Parts: sequence; C-alpha cells; structure tokens
Amino acid sequence: MNLQALAPYLTYPDASTQASVRNTVAVAKLLGTHLHALALETDIPPVSNALSRVLMNLPEMIRQAEGLSAQNGADLLAAAKAEAGKRGLEISSGVIKAQPAIIGETAAHHARYFDLVLIGWSSGNQGVKGLAEAVLFGSGRPTVLIPDDQESVRQFSHVAIAWDASRVAARAAADARMLLERAEDINVITVTDEKPLEDANAGERFAESLRRAGLKASYSAVRAEDCPIAETLQRHAVELGADLLVMGGYGHSRLRDFVLGGATRGVLSELKLPVLLSH
Repeated sequence: MNLQALAPYLTYPDASTQASVRNTVAVAKLLGTHLHALALETDIPPVSNALSRVLMNLPEMIRQAEGLSAQNGADLLAAAKAEAGKRGLEISSGVIKAQPAIIGETAAHHARYFDLVLIGWSSGNQGVKGLAEAVLFGSGRPTVLIPDDQESVRQFSHVAIAWDASRVAARAAADARMLLERAEDINVITVTDEKPLEDANAGERFAESLRRAGLKASYSAVRAEDCPIAETLQRHAVELGADLLVMGGYGHSRLRDFVLGGATRGVLSELKLPVLLSH
C-alpha cells in the first residue's frame, strides 16, 4: 500500500512560500509517498450593499483579490511539480476554493482522504498557523510541520518523541510508526516538572516497549524549569540531534474556537525543527 500525502498551499492574502514547496516535496520524497499538492484559493462572497460599490468599488477589489489568489495558486502548483520532477516524485495536484473564514476547515475535510498532511511553516504567517490548527484538530490525520528556515530535509533518521503517557501522545506515536520503523535512533523525552504524571516511569516504560518492538530507543527525563514546555521539548530534541519531534496535539473546542494546550500553542507559535503533531 502506497502512502498518500497532502500538501495544502495558501494563496491569499499571504501565500505559502517557495521554501514551503521545496520542503513539503522533499519530505514526501523522503517518506516515499505519493504527494497531492493542493492550492487553497480564496472565494470572497459578493457585496450587495450599493453604497459600498459606489464609494469603494468593492466588486473590483474582490475580483483583484481572487485573481491574485488564483495566480499564486498556479505558481505554487507549478513549483511543486517542477520540484517533484527533479526528485523523481510521483505528484498530482488540485485546486479548491473556499471563503477565507473556512479555508482551514475546508482543507481539513479534504485531508481526511490522505494518510498524512505536510505543511510548510512560515514564521509570522498567521494564515499558516490557522491552517495547521484547523488540519490538526479537524482532519483526523497526522500533520507534519516543516519550518521554512530548514535548509534541507534530507533524513528523519533520528526521531524524538514527547511522551507523557496521555491519549494524544499515544496517538501521535502510533501515527508516526512508519517514521519510527525507519529511524536509526529514537529518544523518548518526558518533561518531569510541567504537570503531575500518573506514572513516574512512563518515559522509560515507553522506550522499553519500543525496544521490544525491535527499535533502538532511549529515554531522557528533562526539566522545563522556567521555560515554556514547547521550547523545552524542541530545544532538547535539537540538542539530541533529532531530525523530527513527534508529539500529541492538545486542544478542545469552545464554540468555534480552540483552546490549545501549552505545548501545542508554543509549537504553533515558534517552530524550531520539523514536528509531527497528531490529535
């Protein structure tokens, strides 16, 4: 069975970057997946207020915005196909249109037909943050975030797993199984002073379960001290030499807003290395 990966690209107002395209294609090639590149074009509802048409010419502004979105989408898909061609990666592409307020939700629904989602991460792009959050909590699929400043994604041979024995941590580890089986080294990381742990030996127990499965795994207990939990996890993963951090995505719905857990909120604010999130 061939894995199917989805790479959704924003087109408006801040489009996904060329670095995002290169990185998502590189990861798809690394994982041996088929990649479906998807341009998320904006569809702005028409304005019916006659005064707004006279004073601001909003219909023309809408046409220009949608035109820019379509052009950005075409450019991103062309770049993805060119990059895939250079790497010998099987790729398909498509376009979906949605109103700006539901673009992330639309992408999440589309992602359910794939095995995982690859999202290029651009620092300061709030649209990418919203897209990642919507896909993480709405798709039911693992989501790999890849920072734009990642020079080149060549391997995921060393994987770190954030482990607190929670349901979402277990879900993330299961969703990352295809990556863990290819890894040369796995480090299980447990932050011991961030919250009470039901099992003080949870990290070592999980590392042992990975070793029983034939994987090379070790355990590290770390302290957050005065650092945010997301910074602690990412910094320690980088210090260990990890190429990828696997962690559960915490959050719950409050009306149409999500209340994020501290580690998830931190990663979605500042990404230091590729992270696989799963909810």
